[in-house]
Amino acid sequence: MTNGDFGLLSPVTASPAVASLTGDRAVIAAILDVEASWAAVLEEAGLVPAGSAAVVAEAADPSSYDAAAIAERAQGGGNPVIPLLSDLRTRVKSLDADGIGAGKAVHTSLTSQDVLDSALMLLASRAVSALLVDVKGTTTALATLAEQHADTLCVGRSLTQHALPYAFGLKAAQWFQGVAAAASRLASLALPVQFGGAGGTLASGTKLTAGSGSTPFTLADSLASTLGLAPAPAPWHTNRLSVTALGDGLAALIDSFGKIAADLLFLSRPEVVELGEPLAAGRGVSSAMPQKQNPVLSVLIRSAALQAPGLASQLHLAAATFNDERPDGAWHSEWPALRQLLALALGAAGHLRELTEGLRVFPEAMRRNLELSGPLLLSEGVAAAVAPLLGEDGKQKLQAVVDETLKAPAAEQSRIYTKLLRETVPADKLSDAELEALLDPASYLGEAQEINRRILAAYPDFAKAADNTGTSLKGAPRG
Repeated sequence: MTNGDFGLLSPVTASPAVASLTGDRAVIAAILDVEASWAAVLEEAGLVPAGSAAVVAEAADPSSYDAAAIAERAQGGGNPVIPLLSDLRTRVKSLDADGIGAGKAVHTSLTSQDVLDSALMLLASRAVSALLVDVKGTTTALATLAEQHADTLCVGRSLTQHALPYAFGLKAAQWFQGVAAAASRLASLALPVQFGGAGGTLASGTKLTAGSGSTPFTLADSLASTLGLAPAPAPWHTNRLSVTALGDGLAALIDSFGKIAADLLFLSRPEVVELGEPLAAGRGVSSAMPQKQNPVLSVLIRSAALQAPGLASQLHLAAATFNDERPDGAWHSEWPALRQLLALALGAAGHLRELTEGLRVFPEAMRRNLELSGPLLLSEGVAAAVAPLLGEDGKQKLQAVVDETLKAPAAEQSRIYTKLLRETVPADKLSDAELEALLDPASYLGEAQEINRRILAAYPDFAKAADNTGTSLKGAPRG
C-alpha cells in the first residue's frame, strides 16, 4: 500500500474517473504529450533528425514515470516539468539505439512555462470534454422534466414564503437554463497553446528556425493543431485571461449545479417532500439513525458549489499579481486552484446527472403544499381583476380583506379569505363562477408555458438526448 491522496475528505471528487482526468498521472501525461508533440512538430519542419519524434513518443509513456518522485524533486526547481524533463531525456537517450540524436528534439527552444501552461490547457480540454458529456445527460433529463411537468402545479416561493402559483415544469426549465447557459459558455472557450521561450521573446525559437521555412509562430500553430488546442497570436506568459476565463466558466457551471442542489435540499425535506433523490443501496445512510435517507447527492453537489468561488478568486488573485516576465509564486498558485476546479466540476457533474436522471417527482405533495396558502396565493391577480370593480378605494378594500384573513389561524385562512372576498365584491359585479375561476391557481400562471418553451428552444443542443460518445462520470466508482 503506497501513501497518496485518495480524496478521503473530498467525497465529491473521490472517483477514479475524476482522478484519471485531473490527477498527478493525468498532469504527467499532458506534459509528456506536449513534449512528444513538439518533437513531432520539429521533425516535420526538418529541424531535428528524422526519426526523433518516434523515439520521443516511445519515451513519453506516462506509465514509465514515478509521479511521487517527480513531485518531490519538483521542489528543487519549483515546477514538475524540470524533473520530468530530466527523466524524459534519460529515457530518450536509452531508446535512441540508432544514435540519431533524438535528444535534440526534447524541449528545444521551449521553457517550463510553455510546457506546463500548454499541458494544463490540454488537461482542461480533456476534462471539459468529459464534463460536457455528463452535463448533456443532465440537461436532457431536465428538458424532459420541463416538458412532462409543464402543467404540474406547485407553489412558487419568494424569500422563503409562498408567493404565487407556479409550475414544476418551469422550475425544471429554469434549472435547465442555468446549466445550459453556463455549459455553452464553457464549451465556447478557446484553450490556447503557450509558447514564448525563456523570457517570452521567442529568442531561442528565432535562432532555431533561422534559414528554414519555419518561424516560431508557425511551429507554435502546428503544436496547437497537434494537441487540439487553440493557436495563440502571441505568448501569454503574464496575461492570464485564458486561465481566469476557464476558471470563471467552471465556477459558473458549478454555480448552476449548486442552485439545483439548494432547491432539492429544501424540496426533499420530509415536511415538504415534493421531490426525492434516486434511491440506491447504501446511499444516504446515517451512522447513528437507521431511518434516515439523506439527500447525499445534493449535499455533495452543494459542497462543490461552496468551494468553487474561492478557487476562481484565487486564479484572479494570481492573474493580478503576475509580476515581471515570469512571476514569483503567482503562477505556482494557479495550478492547484485550476486543477481542483476541474475536479469539482467533474465530480459534481457526475452526481448531478445521476440525480436528475433518477429524480422522483411527487405532484400530490406539490398540490398539497400549494393548498396550504390556498386562494391567498391569488391575491395579486384578484387585486388586478377586482379592484376596478370596487371604485377608487378598491385596492384598499382588498388589502383589508387580506389583512383580516391573516389574523386567522392558518388552517382557516383559505375559507375566511374566500368568504370575506365574496362579501366585499357584489355578486352582480363578479359571479360565483367568475370568483371560483379567479381563485383557481391554474388560472394565474401567466406565460409559464411559453417561458418554458422559449428556454428549451434557446438551447436546442442541450435539450436533445445525450449521445454518450465521450467519457462520462455517470456510474463511475465513487471513493
